[in-house]
Amino acid sequence: MNFTSKAAQTITVLIVDDHPIVRQGLRQLLEVQDDLQIVGEAEDGESAIEKISELLPDVVLMDLVMPGMTGVEATREIRQISPHTQVVVLTSLHEDALVFPAIKAGALSYLLKSSLPEEVIEAVRAASRHEARLHPRIAKRLMEEISGDAPSLESLTPREPEVLKLIAQGQDNREIAESLVISEKTVKTHVSNILSKLQLADRTQAAIFAIRQRIVPLNDES
Repeated sequence: MNFTSKAAQTITVLIVDDHPIVRQGLRQLLEVQDDLQIVGEAEDGESAIEKISELLPDVVLMDLVMPGMTGVEATREIRQISPHTQVVVLTSLHEDALVFPAIKAGALSYLLKSSLPEEVIEAVRAASRHEARLHPRIAKRLMEEISGDAPSLESLTPREPEVLKLIAQGQDNREIAESLVISEKTVKTHVSNILSKLQLADRTQAAIFAIRQRIVPLNDES
């Protein structure tokens, strides 16, 4: 089945997994989508790093457990080499010891290999728009991790919840500036203040906080 979206722009994808049959299956799934283009494959983290500078893909589908360099280490390197490239973790494991380091390393989305084909396709498209997609089990764990004694929205200024909502909807600083008709420098200040006040490490945690506080629903696409 073809789950092609209406988007006209081609999204380039690099598949990283140490199992040939998995890479083949993902290629067959994705390359029939009119808006997705598989530009390469890598069997381990080192190979992925070597290909990034040349291919500069929009999205990397990343396994975590591979011989040699792990997916977490590769994700960290990829995000440094090509900040434009978004990493979507696709793995069979959901242990905290992998989930949290992967998110901290810069992975935008975290899916399990039990996900439906259309969920993987949609996550790739969402990643090209800088929107996170999390398997419900992963979202639950991340919400639990930051729920504890996390500060409430009362610590934010009236403008900051608006910025937080747009972060959760996947907008980058430029897009937020355009939406709120403010400067990008002001947006950066708001984002920094939000992370500091809510004791969050990054934009992904901010998005999860917004979901938990019901500022936006999970996987909101509005």
